[in-house]
Amino acid sequence: MKVSVWKMMGAVLALTGSATIANAQFGPPGGMDMGPLEVGVVELTLQEVPRVVTSPGRAVAFQEVAVRPRVGGVIEEVLYTPDQLLQVGDPLFRIDDSAYVAAEATARANVAMAEANLAVTQSAYDRAEQLAGRGYTEAEVEAARASLAEAKATLDAAQAALDYAQIELSWTTVKSPIAGRADVATVSVGDLVTAGQADALTTIVQADPIYVDTVEASARILSVRKGIAEGALKQNDALEATLMLENEEVFRGVGKLVTAGNTVSTTTGTVTIRFKFDNPDHVVIPGMFVRGEVVIGTMQAFLVPQRAATRGNSGKLTAYIVGEDGTAQQVTLEDDGSYENAWIVRSGLSEGDRLIVDGLSSLRPGQAVTPVAAIIDDNGIARNADTPAVED
Repeated sequence: MKVSVWKMMGAVLALTGSATIANAQFGPPGGMDMGPLEVGVVELTLQEVPRVVTSPGRAVAFQEVAVRPRVGGVIEEVLYTPDQLLQVGDPLFRIDDSAYVAAEATARANVAMAEANLAVTQSAYDRAEQLAGRGYTEAEVEAARASLAEAKATLDAAQAALDYAQIELSWTTVKSPIAGRADVATVSVGDLVTAGQADALTTIVQADPIYVDTVEASARILSVRKGIAEGALKQNDALEATLMLENEEVFRGVGKLVTAGNTVSTTTGTVTIRFKFDNPDHVVIPGMFVRGEVVIGTMQAFLVPQRAATRGNSGKLTAYIVGEDGTAQQVTLEDDGSYENAWIVRSGLSEGDRLIVDGLSSLRPGQAVTPVAAIIDDNGIARNADTPAVED
């Protein structure tokens, strides 16, 4: 009886082991081969791509003047309102002019004295000239001529002193040397100022138009020049720039190139490039950080959606295309910046390649795929070409 029981248990174990081996050999339905992976693809074609360079920059005033007094004295009146739009010659400050009025009067009196003396010496010389040899010796005529020349020089000196005294008197009213807006005055009525002092009375800034200085790496400039020389990049006739402000808003205006820079910074390896923008509403303020986008020209290249490519630790850009054998093939790309939501690629792809843009999460090199036509919308999202876009 006991032997029969052990025989039955052995048979059950043998059947269980056979079922386990069968399951291991054939596996559950979930482990079966599911066939080629369906992926979304777009067919690549060469196209004219704008070569856009984005560089950081800073706004610089078109003109900026630190106003200092040219004569000394006590401030009697502040003649402007801060942030008021000024024109050239508008009064800013009035300095006590008592001493300068007196100096101008003295200089005017000296001119009158010199004119009177000149008239007397002129008459004496004319008389000596007429009576030369008949009562006047040659030495006396020469002395009269010298006295006349001295009288003329004295008058010239007196007139020059008067002119300068009048100029100094005019400097007691400090005027705006440029058109622009003035900051708050650093002095008030009663303050004593001196000629050419270190501290400015105020600062005037002209911000319409306004300069924007962008910085660009010298290596990129060399790359652009090489592309132009080789014919790969077709340069625009004129370089223009658009601005992105600190709040990510696009400034409504186009800047014209002023200078492309002549030197490379020895500390940063960058070149400063200056553009000029019209700024009638004073949206851009001097000192503000901005980003400048410059369209250098156009080039023949492929646009690879950024979602379809990955950049590894080595910095190389890779993507998948559908090979002639129907499998996914990983290719290495050489990019030249980006445009909108795509990488600009000039090497690594060929005309007509089918780029895989969807179904990339589980894709492996050499995996069999079934390509389905897809499109990339303005937001960089891939969808089936037969599926209509969702309206907002």
